Amino acid sequence: MSARRYGMVVDTRKCVGCQACVIACKEENRLQYDGFRCWVVSETRGRFPKLSEQIRSERCNHCANASCVAACPTGASHYGPGGSVQVNAEKCTGCKACMVGCAYQARYVHDDGHIDKCSFCMHRVLRGELPACVSICPTTSLHFGDLDDPRSEVSLLLSSRAFRVLQPEQGTDCNVFFLE
Repeated sequence: MSARRYGMVVDTRKCVGCQACVIACKEENRLQYDGFRCWVVSETRGRFPKLSEQIRSERCNHCANASCVAACPTGASHYGPGGSVQVNAEKCTGCKACMVGCAYQARYVHDDGHIDKCSFCMHRVLRGELPACVSICPTTSLHFGDLDDPRSEVSLLLSSRAFRVLQPEQGTDCNVFFLE
């Protein structure tokens, strides 16, 4: 089996901001009331009267050059399957260095004290399932797969549409892409 590089593609033309991804994530991962591994953002662009709105589902960008992994003194934040960024709760001391290191504010303090974030639902992916947010999206605006497989849905989407990543100037090499 060849190595994989997992990524997510968000189709901003399809996302309606329904929050189904947020609810599915909270249910799947049994998150506390104020814990969020994904969220929905609405961004207005342009100048009046020529304005446009982009709605998108955001989460940890699972960066290939993750500053949170570099900042973690215990190795709790680490690279997992498919290059995903994972958190080992048992190694985490709750020092928040990863929170400071993350340019995307994608982490939060779990009620047991460890720092938590999106895991791409790796427990599901390793069973051959899609992340909960992707499987529930009613508009099919979320796509997940192997970025290194040119025949994968995510690769085909990225080769057929303009896209962007959040804060490319950070140099983190994000693996979550937003179709324009």
